[in-house]
Amino acid sequence: MIPRERFEKVTERFLALEAAMSDQDIAGSEEFVRMSQEYAELAPVVEAIRNYEDRLKEIGDLRALLQDRETDAEMRAMAEEELRALEAGLPEQEQRIRLLLLPRDAADEKNAILEIRAGTGGDEAALFAGDLLAMYRRYAELRGWKFELLESHQTDIGGIKEAVAEISGAGVFARLKFESGVHRVQRVPVTESGGRIHTSAATVAVLPVADDVDVSIDEKDLRIDTYRSQGAGGQHVNTTDSAVRITHLPTGIVAQCQDNKSQHKNKARAMQLLRAKLYEAQRAEQDAERAADRREQVGSGDRSERIRTYNFPQGRVTDHRINLTLYKLERVLSGEALDELIEAIMAEDQARRLAREDG
Repeated sequence: MIPRERFEKVTERFLALEAAMSDQDIAGSEEFVRMSQEYAELAPVVEAIRNYEDRLKEIGDLRALLQDRETDAEMRAMAEEELRALEAGLPEQEQRIRLLLLPRDAADEKNAILEIRAGTGGDEAALFAGDLLAMYRRYAELRGWKFELLESHQTDIGGIKEAVAEISGAGVFARLKFESGVHRVQRVPVTESGGRIHTSAATVAVLPVADDVDVSIDEKDLRIDTYRSQGAGGQHVNTTDSAVRITHLPTGIVAQCQDNKSQHKNKARAMQLLRAKLYEAQRAEQDAERAADRREQVGSGDRSERIRTYNFPQGRVTDHRINLTLYKLERVLSGEALDELIEAIMAEDQARRLAREDG
């Protein structure tokens, strides 16, 4: 049973926001926007609580009816059947409310910046990084998200040294944030003539896209360099200094973009990436509780942590954080079965957080 005071606290806050938002003096202000966001987050929680309390009242009414000696046999039988059905549904309703009451990551509804870099393994690692980029692109398409490639550095044989993309849509960061880490592949490289299985790796980082209100950047803290864009093999792909590299001097964080011929567009995209990196660094630094939670959960989000292995000879994918293996390698890489891994990780994360709340 969930403590009633938790219900009352949430409902009181919801009603207070509702009353405050009716004040015409704050309409359109930043405060109104902030309250609207909190109100929207609390709405499904309050609805679930009200449905739960309605069910408890029905159960109480039915029990009173059964205790009344004047209730006839037919009515008693109907009441008993309805009571069993209502009581059987209580645990599911309670679990839903407990999940809704868990502290939310403020970035969950944000869009995401996806970074993929080839790791150990040379050309094979770059080819695998390209496979991962294609997997996330197809996954985004299947979910109806927008996938925009911001930056990419290809190798001579079609692999990816590194790539940066923005993924936009509903709940993007919530679903992709546990993808950060080292992804390992075991297969016979196309460049291997002896048929030996090689192990290579690529790193993935998923960052929430930061709004202007999330991160304040002082122009004097930035060093902006321009240079000529380079393609595979290091050759210049145009004759103007359109590529942009921005360094945030206080932190040393760097963001760069060279994919557009327009220096202005490259600068805007580099600033967007820099803002996302600063936002994630700020979240990790300022929210010690969240950082501790992530360590206790299914992964820290650290790109140095090995999270998954893609084994081609056996056609399997193993997520090491939850010891889950799927023999659906091709369907995972096509994006079709990626949800099975993501949803299992999200469920494990929820279970661990619930256990900590109950403890």
